[in-house]
Amino acid sequence: MRCIYEGGLKIMEEKEKDKIINQEKEELKDILGDLEGKAKIYAERLIDQAAFMYATLYELQEQVNKEGAVTWFEQGSQKMWRENPAAKTYNTMIRNYTKVIKQMGDITPGEGESDELMDFLKERK
Repeated sequence: MRCIYEGGLKIMEEKEKDKIINQEKEELKDILGDLEGKAKIYAERLIDQAAFMYATLYELQEQVNKEGAVTWFEQGSQKMWRENPAAKTYNTMIRNYTKVIKQMGDITPGEGESDELMDFLKERK
């Protein structure tokens, strides 16, 4: 069984990350289950990306919790405190994850919106 390591720190076992990814995929598929055609294909691609990012965000959050938001950095004579690279990656990825989730919401008819709107849009094609 492979493990995911960062700087000698065991973050999570690959099997655990795969489990989180699969659970998130199933949850998102349940939410987006009523889509058809191109919207469904598009949603499936977004689901794969969102599930991966969700599990990676969890992993990065665990790393920041263990190491802190800033870490001591030494390289030759250069020594300083710096932003934890995991925190920096987390901040970038959470923005991308939020965009992907919003895209999924945009292709999903909202509650209260009837299928009449979708029928109307299909008729216009």
